[in-house]
Amino acid sequence: MKIESYRDLIVWQKSKILTVKIYELTEDFPKEELYGLTSQIRRSSVSITSNIAEGRGRGTRKDFVQFLRISLGSCYELNTQLEIGQELPKTKSFNYEEIFSLLEEVTKMLHVMINKLATKS
Repeated sequence: MKIESYRDLIVWQKSKILTVKIYELTEDFPKEELYGLTSQIRRSSVSITSNIAEGRGRGTRKDFVQFLRISLGSCYELNTQLEIGQELPKTKSFNYEEIFSLLEEVTKMLHVMINKLATKS
């Protein structure tokens, strides 16, 4: 299958699903976290998807790899923020399992893409 758009990338599709699940999870976060952890978690997840799209739209392999690396950094940022959420009294009982699984899958896919695209240069 030829990739016509960033929307054709499975990693983008999965990261978009991840972002929707993040928004669903954080809807139940305490209101006092709205401008703190909730905002950070949401921005990190949006950053993953957005940077994949922007990098693909840049037109060069070098730019695409750079934006994939930024997405990967956002994966690690999101992972850290979710781990913090798991330890806070008001959010530790939430179900993070599916999100961590999807985040791990997206992270692995980004690693593979970066390695393949970087070695082709």
